[in-house]
Amino acid sequence: MSADFSFKLQATLGHARAGQVTTPHGVVNTPMFMPVGTVASVKSLDAQDVQATGAEIILANTYHLGIREQSLYSLEMSGGIHDFMHWQLPVLTDSGGFQVFSLGAQLPHNSGTIPAQVDDSGVLFRSHLDGSKQFFTAERSIELQRTIGADIIMAFDELQPDAFTETQARTSLNRTHSWAGRCLDHWNKHGRLSRYGKYQALFGIAQGGLHKELRRESVAFMAAHDFDGIAIGGETIGYNSKGTAQIMEWVRDLLPNDKPRYAMGLGRDLSDIALAANIGFDMFDCVGPTRLARNGALLFGEIVFDGTTFRVDSPFPRGRLAIGREQYSKDLSVLDKNCDCHTCRAGYSRAYLRHLFRSKELSYYRLASIHNVRAMLRAVQTVRLIILKNGVGE
Repeated sequence: MSADFSFKLQATLGHARAGQVTTPHGVVNTPMFMPVGTVASVKSLDAQDVQATGAEIILANTYHLGIREQSLYSLEMSGGIHDFMHWQLPVLTDSGGFQVFSLGAQLPHNSGTIPAQVDDSGVLFRSHLDGSKQFFTAERSIELQRTIGADIIMAFDELQPDAFTETQARTSLNRTHSWAGRCLDHWNKHGRLSRYGKYQALFGIAQGGLHKELRRESVAFMAAHDFDGIAIGGETIGYNSKGTAQIMEWVRDLLPNDKPRYAMGLGRDLSDIALAANIGFDMFDCVGPTRLARNGALLFGEIVFDGTTFRVDSPFPRGRLAIGREQYSKDLSVLDKNCDCHTCRAGYSRAYLRHLFRSKELSYYRLASIHNVRAMLRAVQTVRLIILKNGVGE
């Protein structure tokens, strides 16, 4: 690790961990939830809105920024993503590996949907925006992330569906490991710096699908190389709670204590915060909270600790209040009296929020997203305080 990037583990409580990540743009407390700013914007919120929720770091997407050449040029002329979007706190970018397969393979053509074409050199795909051909390699991913200028960047990997057989998963894993080595080489070649002279921490992504030995092999590979942190990727993570917990159980003993552990795509609901803490992740992200907000699902619940396990206490199924329901049309109570977000502190009633939602008023999306992002961040802050108070110091 560089003097500009470090991770300090402060306390543990069972598998749960509390620590701090230091980056060139500031310190982030862990566990951390990263709101997703796909194209240098958390949907419906500006940078000040996001900072007011208590967010200490956001995630931006290399695929979405990289295929927008004019926007990428504007970003570079601005001196990087921080100045471009007026966000002076840390930023993480993913490698684009997920999206080249999930989006680049879904553009309809006369001959039907054309899948992304992958070989050891990289991935050929079509932009979901205009159908233009794009080619991402390990080196291209790192260069795009150097241009974006994030504090934490990710090695390029191949997305592994859960349905992969062990033979398919082995071929894919070998490719991911080869690309990880190429990312390290390119990162070292450029002094581990962004185009703007700031240190960029590089994380490796462990794959392996639902195959225990491949998962362990991949984590061991990433741990043996000079990555600043280790992420766990793949289709299961964030979508299948039991599968996510099982994978972490398989590999936990191989993960270095002195490096951050990142669950990619985990964090749709408040229950995911409890899951991440219980199984020992430090970092996680998801578009879920803002997407749920736009679709009328407002997060509602509190994180509690029963002495052994974190869980969510909520009067609503899955911890979601469905604001579009008719029962809220005459409900003049504040959305959540226990919430300290702008939406709740300002006193916006459930009836008013339902009215905005049903009317498709743009202000609804901002107010709802502020609430959901803050709900997730309050949850991680609660987890952190419980670990520091009741855990074992490091």
